[in-house]
Amino acid sequence: MLKLEKRPQPSRMWTYLTPLVAVLLTMLAGAALFAFLGKDPILSIRTIFWEPLFSEFAFYYRPQLLVKGAPLVLIAIGLSLGFKAGIWNIGAEGQYIIGALCGAGVALAFYPLEAWFIFPLMVLAGALGGWAWAMIPALLKVRFGTNEILVSLMLVYVAEQLLASMSLGLLKNPEGFGFPGSRNLQQYPSAHNAELIAGTSMHWGVVAAFIAVILTYILLNRHILGFHIRLTGESPKAARFAGVNPARLILFCLGTAGALAGMAGLFEVSGPSGQVSIDFNVGYGFTAIIVAFLGRLHPVGILLAGALMALTYIGGEIAQSKLGLPAAAIQVFQGMLLFFLLAVDVTTNYRIRWTKREVA
Repeated sequence: MLKLEKRPQPSRMWTYLTPLVAVLLTMLAGAALFAFLGKDPILSIRTIFWEPLFSEFAFYYRPQLLVKGAPLVLIAIGLSLGFKAGIWNIGAEGQYIIGALCGAGVALAFYPLEAWFIFPLMVLAGALGGWAWAMIPALLKVRFGTNEILVSLMLVYVAEQLLASMSLGLLKNPEGFGFPGSRNLQQYPSAHNAELIAGTSMHWGVVAAFIAVILTYILLNRHILGFHIRLTGESPKAARFAGVNPARLILFCLGTAGALAGMAGLFEVSGPSGQVSIDFNVGYGFTAIIVAFLGRLHPVGILLAGALMALTYIGGEIAQSKLGLPAAAIQVFQGMLLFFLLAVDVTTNYRIRWTKREVA
């Protein structure tokens, strides 16, 4: 029989091996899933992981890695700060939506004025919108001790209803012939998050993601606040003896995560998406949770994990069009990654031993 034996200290080898093993197990389980659906499993896996990088159309798909990966990295970086401290923000999807609504609202309030300050104001509004939405579970936890997991998650559904309401009401395009959705911000130069270098798909959201990775690395490794975050996650009792203020840490971690998620929403609505619509949110806030844990809550790891998850998004879209795989199967495939990551992660703190069953 199998027995879990506690390690004296976490295994450094398994800390780094776990994401690789989880990816391999996901590919095997995904292949079995695709075979069950009547698709060629090897071709399906090859299409998802190979086609976007090395096919004849790779020149088009590769830049899309930046487009898909930037919001995932930006949101996951914010989430990782709270996760490291044991603060569980599960509502980044809602903060992402509110940030997009606030940023787009600023742009549409100035329409059709052309001015340099409009886009910076949109970025600020997006960040403040996400921050304010994250402050709801933060303040409730600090003041009343509520569970931030439940509150932040329930607020996602409130944000989705606000998104639908705005698409059909206040932000609806008056020249849209009655169709839901706002004006197309890609046609409003002062509010458009356009490519910075033609043909690369690199926009300000990509730049913000790289800056967030660098600043978070410095924060966690060179600043006392980063030490408090790590200490609180590893030993809450030691953190209290060290004088860490739990309320302040909760407000900082949830607020930062909300601001980064809001910025991700703003960069998306003003760039690749182009407009506020009922189906604007595509689950980036939830997928970013997978990215954060796959990257081991480390800024550089999150950057690599974001690129991998972006690859599954693009490869999944190719597989849907070329092989007829259902979108739900691709979502299950992505969810398997978190499942196997958490399962294999047990080996970091425990050894698996084979023992003989005792006979009565």
